Amino acid sequence: MFVTNYIDIIKLIDNIDPIKYGKTRNYSNGAVTKLSPYISRGVISTRKVAKVILNKGYKPHEILIFLKELAWRDYFQMGWIHFKEKINEDIKQTQTPVSNHETPENIVLANTGITAIDTSIENLYETGYMHNHMRMYVSSVCCNIGKSHWLNPAQWMYYHLLDADWASNALSWQWVAGSFSNKKYYANQENINKYFYTDQSKSFLDKEYDELYQSEIPEQLKTTSLFKAETNLPPHECLNVESQLPVYIYNFYNLDPEWDKHVKANRVLLLEPSFFEKYPVCDNTIKFITELSKNIKGLEIYVGEFDELFGKYIDNTFHYKEHPANQHYKGIEHKRDWMFSEVTGYYPSFFNYWKKCEKYLKNL
Repeated sequence: MFVTNYIDIIKLIDNIDPIKYGKTRNYSNGAVTKLSPYISRGVISTRKVAKVILNKGYKPHEILIFLKELAWRDYFQMGWIHFKEKINEDIKQTQTPVSNHETPENIVLANTGITAIDTSIENLYETGYMHNHMRMYVSSVCCNIGKSHWLNPAQWMYYHLLDADWASNALSWQWVAGSFSNKKYYANQENINKYFYTDQSKSFLDKEYDELYQSEIPEQLKTTSLFKAETNLPPHECLNVESQLPVYIYNFYNLDPEWDKHVKANRVLLLEPSFFEKYPVCDNTIKFITELSKNIKGLEIYVGEFDELFGKYIDNTFHYKEHPANQHYKGIEHKRDWMFSEVTGYYPSFFNYWKKCEKYLKNL
């Protein structure tokens, strides 16, 4: 479903219709870009996508929805940089009410009885993709209807997503659950039917919103269990590092084949067991990043901790890209290709962040 060759990925950007995207993105068959796996993996940047589209002649005011959705990704990343480990806790206020800190079993089994949701979960398991609007539905069912705390079901979804980005995932779940927003997000059966072209009735979501807000936990969501998973990393291999050359470190969030490609260097994809123990992902995601890494000429894979690698090649200069998951790296840090490099730091709302960004649209 998702190409991994860099040339084919760039072609996907050229095929985007940003105006149609703005009008149809909430529908299951809308003109979504499906670029998120490549942005999350650092193959392409939000800025690169925005510049390619604007260079086609579109005016910013014509494609504001598209540009804002790209900016949301950077906004969430800056949130992770700001909150650090606290991103795993309720940020603005405590999620309430919460009946458990597990995940509804019928979510994991794709057996909620909501046809569109169950079909989308099955598709997630098969392809690693879930439509963004559906992610909100699933989050709402878990947190606001099932009253599960957001963290464990967010880990479940992240585990299966090819575009697994803990910042976007965790903060989106918190936004739905009301711990990172002023109110919770709800969707009833009528809403799901409209955007996912189903004609279902008599489900536990088939209610008016006033009634839905007051609903008890439905039987389909009462049984919960703690989602736990682990990552199967590839076998460790010995590196062939040239002592006179710098070491460029790639990782789960940076697989950019264009990064200083003119520089003669050792290029290493670092897969740290400690990182994947904290943020586990499924076999399909590991396979996906392995295939994407083939776009980087001469890249070798190292399964181990950064300090181990650094200690082995202490005489080499290490280079890496900034990311909140890289705080323990040592060496020369390269700035990421932010969509708006002029706007830094955390803003308490996306609205405030975007108002600042708008001043620099002309620079894209």
